Amino acid sequence: MVYIGSILYCRIGLMHLDSLIIHDIRSTYNVGSILRTCDGFGVKKVYIGGISPYPLVPGDTRLPHISAKLTKDIHKTALGAEESVEIVLYSDIFDLINRLNKDGIVIIALEQTPSSVPLSDLMLEAPFSLILGSEVEGIDPVILKLCSQSVEVPMLGKKESFNVSVATGIALYALCT
Repeated sequence: MVYIGSILYCRIGLMHLDSLIIHDIRSTYNVGSILRTCDGFGVKKVYIGGISPYPLVPGDTRLPHISAKLTKDIHKTALGAEESVEIVLYSDIFDLINRLNKDGIVIIALEQTPSSVPLSDLMLEAPFSLILGSEVEGIDPVILKLCSQSVEVPMLGKKESFNVSVATGIALYALCT
């Protein structure tokens, strides 16, 4: 992992991870863990939207007791990363993907699909954003169609998938070291 200016280049400069997108992740603990993992790997920007909970942000319009409880719960696993990683809220995933694409950011889904490739096979020269989806349903098929590619963590045991925060940690390690 190498920084040139404020840009994180992964895999010895071959790939540039621009950001991470959290979409429809329900658990405050998963969101907090993902934020902490992003901080650990130097991911500077995380987009959060859909039904995903998020910590207190400037201009927060939620009722104070709701934002306080969610922030407290996220902090239990984020341990301060909710303050060190830039959090950008979005209200429409399709608008976000279109805007990122217009800015030259490729969207890569962390999802098991018939066409997904193992993380170790991903090679990109364009900046990219890694999108994560629901703990139970994964990434909506309509959203998957807007992604340039899907990558997956190979499973060797009997279970079909890892917890989303664990898969994120594995993915960021594979992509950024």
